[in-house]
Amino acid sequence: MKTVKIGVVGAGGIARNAHLPAYKNVPNAEVVAICDIIEERAINASKDFDIPYTFTDYHEMLKMDELDAIDVCTPNYMHMLPAVDAMHAGKHVLVEKPLSMNAEESQKIVDTARETGKQAMTAFVMRFGADANVLKRYIDAGKLGDIYYARANYLRRRGIPGWGVFGEKDKQGGGAVVDIGVHVLDLTLWLMGLKKPVTVSGISVAKFGNRRDVLGLMGQWNVDTFSVEDFGAGFIRFEDGSVLMLEASFAANIKDEHQNQISLLGDQGGADLYPLSIYREEHGVLVNLEPKHIQPVKGFELEMAAFVNAIANDTPVPITAEDGLRVSKIIDGIYKSAELGREVEIS
Repeated sequence: MKTVKIGVVGAGGIARNAHLPAYKNVPNAEVVAICDIIEERAINASKDFDIPYTFTDYHEMLKMDELDAIDVCTPNYMHMLPAVDAMHAGKHVLVEKPLSMNAEESQKIVDTARETGKQAMTAFVMRFGADANVLKRYIDAGKLGDIYYARANYLRRRGIPGWGVFGEKDKQGGGAVVDIGVHVLDLTLWLMGLKKPVTVSGISVAKFGNRRDVLGLMGQWNVDTFSVEDFGAGFIRFEDGSVLMLEASFAANIKDEHQNQISLLGDQGGADLYPLSIYREEHGVLVNLEPKHIQPVKGFELEMAAFVNAIANDTPVPITAEDGLRVSKIIDGIYKSAELGREVEIS
């Protein structure tokens, strides 16, 4: 099997804690270069993960002929440029979620992939979860029928990130919706069959991040530079008439420290995810299914393996740049709707 040689752009938390360890367990993957604008970070990652080449300028890294692919692990504002430049340099790309800051940038990634013939995969790791894939098998077998309504939330009680640039809109594009809501948004879209969104009505507010009297259970953030929403929600309508309700928060007055759930209603069955339960009517009685002994998986390893194997075998990546663009358009719509105070169309 062909070994796929990879260069990673960005040596921060998502690279060190997720992508780089995962590649170590993908037999036909070899990370041969790491780039970070902070040289010390690149050098430390090189030592910790046995990566032979380090760079502080990704343009120099792209000159390496032996590289097959680039993995973009930078803050959101530096997703689009490395991805586009890498494809023009003849490399395939994996981009950590969200695909970019906004739909305009995501469209550029999609267009460049089409123009260059290179693969661009959006890293939505929750699609590789064990429970999610069990539910997807039930859905694909028709057990839920026509899914006409979905609700998805990713809520934290006091979880504003106290590191990085998560509170800075000019670097992230948004707050809770674009950072954590994006996970359950994409997963729910996938479970529903990747329907075409047509309109969205949204809310985007900051009720905690700009205050100094709020607990920081994920570290202390910079109140003075906080410019994103700590709560956002969207009511999304699809072309076939079905709808999805999305909620995301960095901070909210809820019972539990974290709340993460997806609920689906279909005309043949319903389901909750996290934990997984399926609800149906069979043979004249109501039935609740609670699948047991689902084998745990390592989502990031499956994600990296899926990307690497698509490159090695010249087969389509499982999560495309178009999937990332769909999510970007919805999130842009939520923010626009919140600003205008009305429902907006999604092109």
